[in-house]
Amino acid sequence: MNIILLGPPGAGKGTQARFLVERDGMVQLSTGDMLRAAVSSGTEIGKQAKAVMDAGALVTDEIVIGIISDRLEEPDVKGGVIFDGFPRTLAQADALGALLTQKGMELDAVVEMRCDDDELVERVTGRFTCGQCGEGYHRSFKKPRTEGVCDKCGASDFKHRPDDNEEAMRTRLLAYYKETSPLIGYYHAKDTLAAVDGTAEIDEVTAQIAAVLH
Repeated sequence: MNIILLGPPGAGKGTQARFLVERDGMVQLSTGDMLRAAVSSGTEIGKQAKAVMDAGALVTDEIVIGIISDRLEEPDVKGGVIFDGFPRTLAQADALGALLTQKGMELDAVVEMRCDDDELVERVTGRFTCGQCGEGYHRSFKKPRTEGVCDKCGASDFKHRPDDNEEAMRTRLLAYYKETSPLIGYYHAKDTLAAVDGTAEIDEVTAQIAAVLH
């Protein structure tokens, strides 16, 4: 099964993708990770991406599609893929659809994780991670069992992303609504869209997504 998790920043797409990887053996395809891997491996498309990035320019849709195309040739994707962070625009959605058709693959579902803006701001501004192992926490929803000590590794070095503030989050939400929210109508018209309540408890969101996919 091949799916897209669609939703604004902070909706929990990464968390739910991780559960699908662990439970169903799917592969999470993050464009950022794939881009870095292509550059480091020195593939032809990776060299093109490196040249663009070295010049300080944005990597084109054609290069990203080329990187996804190469990745879809690897054997581990047979169990299904989760597209994470792509597509972001209608042009990218068209290109991805054409690529999947070319490879004899289908997009089985697009799961829209709906969330309230104010709740998203609270989620994002309150999150922090362990500087040693990367375990994630939140000042309201997931505090360490012992204040100032990581549950997982026992470290006391915590980090808060500088762009996890209300002003930056509101700007990211605006960008999402301008660029990415048109995909909701696009996939609805293709009858592949299903919505879940992204503001529910994590386990409930997981159950809703499982119901959509099964």
